Amino acid sequence: MAKKEALLTEMRRAFHARLLKDILTVDEHGVPSNADGDNKTSVALAKGLIERIGKPRIAKKLSGQRAGSMFEATCAEFIQGTFNALLHMRPGVWAVEKGEGNRGVGIARFDQYSHLDELERLARLNTQLAAALGSDYLIKPDIVVYRKPEPDATINARKTIVSSKEAHLTSLREANGKAPILHASISCKWTLRSDRAQNARSEGLNLVRNRKGRLPHVTVILGEPLPSRIASIALGTGDIDHVYHFALPELIDTVKALKMGDAEDSLNTMIQGKRLRDISDLPLDLVV
Repeated sequence: MAKKEALLTEMRRAFHARLLKDILTVDEHGVPSNADGDNKTSVALAKGLIERIGKPRIAKKLSGQRAGSMFEATCAEFIQGTFNALLHMRPGVWAVEKGEGNRGVGIARFDQYSHLDELERLARLNTQLAAALGSDYLIKPDIVVYRKPEPDATINARKTIVSSKEAHLTSLREANGKAPILHASISCKWTLRSDRAQNARSEGLNLVRNRKGRLPHVTVILGEPLPSRIASIALGTGDIDHVYHFALPELIDTVKALKMGDAEDSLNTMIQGKRLRDISDLPLDLVV
């Protein structure tokens, strides 16, 4: 009897198959949809990635907005399927949610950032305050993972742990409030330019600065083939936990096959420096 494949192997293959069906295509000239057509290195790397993932469709490249939205949906589907399979390691009532269209999911609905709703209300009433605050705190991640507060009956399922006498401020008790607890903020970038890298960094820093409570995971998923552009967001610390590539082993193999020594060194620096990981690492990292 053939040995059954690991779930992450199956889900990763399904993830790539959906990308090939929807957005990872090639045009009539053989240029992959995640490549910068004006950059020969980008095209060569993207071609190598596709050859190692599967057979692409020939189709017109989607608009950036459409491709980005579909990439977010595919990433959310992968995270939901894999993270849910790991709930025995992190019990609770969890949800994975993708923003609708370009709106994202506003963080003010979550416990650690609920004070931002009041801040925005005050800013609308006072133009000087609005000018002083700016709008950087109005973060809307592409994908969020969150935990719902637990009723006392669940907390006390095995023995009486809480009562009406104590623990009146913790956000885990539903009796104290129903705002969900943000566990992860995930930004998805199908392709990457330097300005978009800075946007993701700014979002990460504002999630750090504006929280009241536990910091959620702050991560980015990329479909970008160029290591130099990946490095623009992966290198450095403090704003993003890790960057996850949609096909990191395939990218490494492609770089080696093309004998791109500098690109290989760059990837090794990011990997060994704990800045860059594969999409298959993300579900397990979210359990931590």
